[in-house]
Amino acid sequence: MSWSDLSPFVTALAIGLLIGFEREWSHREGHRQAAGSRTFAVLAVAGAVAAAIDPWVVAGGFVAVGAVIAVGYSRTTKDDPGATTEIAALATYLLGALAYDRTELAVAIAVVIAALLYSKERLHRLARQVITEVEVEDAIKFLVIAFVILPLLPDQDLGPYGVLNPQSVWKIVVLLTGVGWVGYIGVRALGPRRGLLITGLAGGFVSASATTASMGRLSRSMDGVRAPLGGALLASIATMVQLIVVVWFVDSEVVRRLWPAAVAGGLTLSAVALILYRGARVKPTEGQVVETQQDEVDTGRPFAIKPALVLAAILTVALLVARWGAATFGAKGAVIAGAFAGLADAHAGAIASAQLANKGDISVSTALLATAAALGANTVTKSVLAFATGGRRFGTRFVIGVLPAAIVFGVVIVITAQLE
Repeated sequence: MSWSDLSPFVTALAIGLLIGFEREWSHREGHRQAAGSRTFAVLAVAGAVAAAIDPWVVAGGFVAVGAVIAVGYSRTTKDDPGATTEIAALATYLLGALAYDRTELAVAIAVVIAALLYSKERLHRLARQVITEVEVEDAIKFLVIAFVILPLLPDQDLGPYGVLNPQSVWKIVVLLTGVGWVGYIGVRALGPRRGLLITGLAGGFVSASATTASMGRLSRSMDGVRAPLGGALLASIATMVQLIVVVWFVDSEVVRRLWPAAVAGGLTLSAVALILYRGARVKPTEGQVVETQQDEVDTGRPFAIKPALVLAAILTVALLVARWGAATFGAKGAVIAGAFAGLADAHAGAIASAQLANKGDISVSTALLATAAALGANTVTKSVLAFATGGRRFGTRFVIGVLPAAIVFGVVIVITAQLE
């Protein structure tokens, strides 16, 4: 008997012990439970043995395990009415069966389940205290566009130049809004009273431009501009994070050469924001009250249908204009098109360029320059908003703060573009 023969059963044993230990630890205060660590280990190994015999044995074993667990639950329900341990036991049996043929997948799922079980208090706090009703509603809307609308769209090239694939465009919209929603909730989970830096970063995952405008309006009601200015600068970091994730989805070669510039620009923005925020006064002017909570800054909802549709329209136009510009004027046309798209949304110009590079219509270097043009144009848009909402004092400082990051990003992009 070789190690390859024993490996699935050893893996199943480890999975059962992992989940079993977590369950016993969570009940260390003395509550009775239907299954302990030894039971979980036996269930996982039993699943692997059943899978080694026949799939029908796995099904029969699942029914038997379910019956035994139901009996155990009936005896312990008065002490612990929850059913988490019982459901985890059923999952452990199935993971043991899965480990027989797909060891790596079974281990990965087991680790995720153990992490979820261990994070009980954190998840309850997130659901009950952090996430609001609006955010739950937006999550449901996101699931609709991702799992209902997306599969219904045609997966074929349409329109002029054949660059419009409805399903591909909507996938990018889903990905971008999904990253924004997760990032927004993730930062919100740190707590609403962590200051305007956290508020700005959270809002930036929804809309960096809207957050910049909100911070500008807030600066008018405060004794100093450093705090809202730092939040506005951090909002632009979220733009770079989203940019890397979405461009990676479109073309891995472009993102391989794009991420150094994004990291350099993001670190520069972070350093400037932290320097500005040090010693910042968050004191309102006389007769006014200002809170630093997320709810006081109008950064928009984490997800809404209208912005998603607008993003899809902008991306569609950007794809058409970029392809037309590349076909008519060559590389310069693609870069100019990226800049025009960036005035509305930085991601649209970058994604359009990455898609053209993926299809071979432009080079990777041209796509990088077009991305830099899109981010540069979007920086101009945010600067105009900073002046319009926060006045000359806020706008001037915003430009001075964002300029070093823009220069660093541009210089690194030019260098990497020349390396092709």
